[in-house]
Amino acid sequence: MPRRALAVRHVLFEDLGILEELLTRRGYEVAYVDAGIDPLTPELASEPDLLIVLGGPIGVGDAESYPFLTDEIAAITARLEAGAPTLGICLGAQLMAAALGADVAPTGRLELGFGPLTLTDAGRDSALAELAGAPVLHWHGDAFAIPEGAVRLAETPGYPNQAFARGRAALALQFHPEVDPALVERWLIGHAGELAGAGIDPRRLRADASAHGAALVDAGRRLFDRWLSGLDDDGTSGPAGAVVDAGTPGAP
Repeated sequence: MPRRALAVRHVLFEDLGILEELLTRRGYEVAYVDAGIDPLTPELASEPDLLIVLGGPIGVGDAESYPFLTDEIAAITARLEAGAPTLGICLGAQLMAAALGADVAPTGRLELGFGPLTLTDAGRDSALAELAGAPVLHWHGDAFAIPEGAVRLAETPGYPNQAFARGRAALALQFHPEVDPALVERWLIGHAGELAGAGIDPRRLRADASAHGAALVDAGRRLFDRWLSGLDDDGTSGPAGAVVDAGTPGAP
């Protein structure tokens, strides 16, 4: 039987990007649920072999205006408590942090554009090492604290918590290594109001996507390949694809 990957999508143009081809190549059947339209229950979230929670222009603190977020966090909580493989990107990472009891809040500033990460020691020993030196796409204004029992993997000057792993099955990324730069125009159109409000010229982002696109795609593919391989190994993988000695526990 093929494995199943279920992606939770919040806006149509923020999809799996380059990750979808990698999943298909590895034998996954890929399906989407559209948040706020399709129901997402703990039972549904527990069914696939891999759950991927994607980005979107709302935040954890918007549950009063977007009540489906409460159900989404409950579904993610149940999956993480079961130790089932889960990947969160941007909003998805923030929802994972909230599901694990960590604070998520607006910062009052926007990190938007292409820029490199600084990896922690744990990050350099993880799948994120594949991103070293590659400018990734940042598009967020909220920030999460690192949940109890998780390992911090990356930072940028304005955002000390850019990624965390909890064991080898849960990986949360504040940035967007999945984005296909060839399709970044969808993002520029879909987020036109946010860009205008922040005084950001879409021409700069378009030019940066062209300049950094090939390197970002290569690095993103290596990152996801390494992390997915860690899910398939014999249990000797530590946080986010870090290899440890056999019999040595990974992240708490």
